[in-house]
Amino acid sequence: MSTHTNPWPAGTPCWVDLMASDLERTQTFYRDVLGWTYSESQPEYGGYCNALLNGSGDTSGDGDPVAGLSPTMEGMEDAPHVWSVYLATDDIAAHAAKATDAGATQVYEPMEVGPFGFMGMWVDPTGSTFGMWQAKEHTGFRRVDEPGTTAWCDLMTGDPAAARDFYAGVFGYEYQDIGDDSMPYAMFSVPGGERPAGGIGGPDPTTDGAQQGWGVAFQVEDVDAAAERVRRAGGSITAEPSDFEYGRMAAATGPDGETFVIMTPSESM
Repeated sequence: MSTHTNPWPAGTPCWVDLMASDLERTQTFYRDVLGWTYSESQPEYGGYCNALLNGSGDTSGDGDPVAGLSPTMEGMEDAPHVWSVYLATDDIAAHAAKATDAGATQVYEPMEVGPFGFMGMWVDPTGSTFGMWQAKEHTGFRRVDEPGTTAWCDLMTGDPAAARDFYAGVFGYEYQDIGDDSMPYAMFSVPGGERPAGGIGGPDPTTDGAQQGWGVAFQVEDVDAAAERVRRAGGSITAEPSDFEYGRMAAATGPDGETFVIMTPSESM
């Protein structure tokens, strides 16, 4: 277990959130699968709430934030439900300008979110949506390296070379190739980061209709047991548990069809 209280280095995936068509149903699903509890929904912020990990395992609403959930925003009822990934920035205006200059399209211009920080959303040149978060009171993930936290975020795209160039230009990513010609994949590190922060790759050629874009993997103690919890909670397992170089993983969908991965990282990750 690790508690993180400072802002994350620029370019690091620092937060994930999800809009839900039925917030209570989605809260129950992830409580059953990942053990989350929740802060009170905040009407002034569209009903947004934080998913929490509580050291005591209670449901008091106290705990460390690990993700966000909100009701679907008015006018976005037909939008696909996806886990949004936010990249940390220490200067959202400067990184927004870099992103635009490098070919990104702005979805939401940077805005202040009360005392918590600043956020904005963009679409990168490969068509993948990502957010940026500049921390004030809310620094992003407060807990890592334990079940119920985000283990990994990556971008799967039809043009990984263009994506690598874009994020290197905006955030200074450096890459370590671990894929091959049939499925390119590279882990990225950020300036000031202590370890690989995420990955960029191409979709698995053996999987028809694999979802592209930024995605999230949540850490669990036992992938096979977690896969059964997904099924019991009403979700689906779209790729059965399997071992890979860095641990064991399975792909899943939640109540609104949102995709995510459950994984148990190996000690080498």
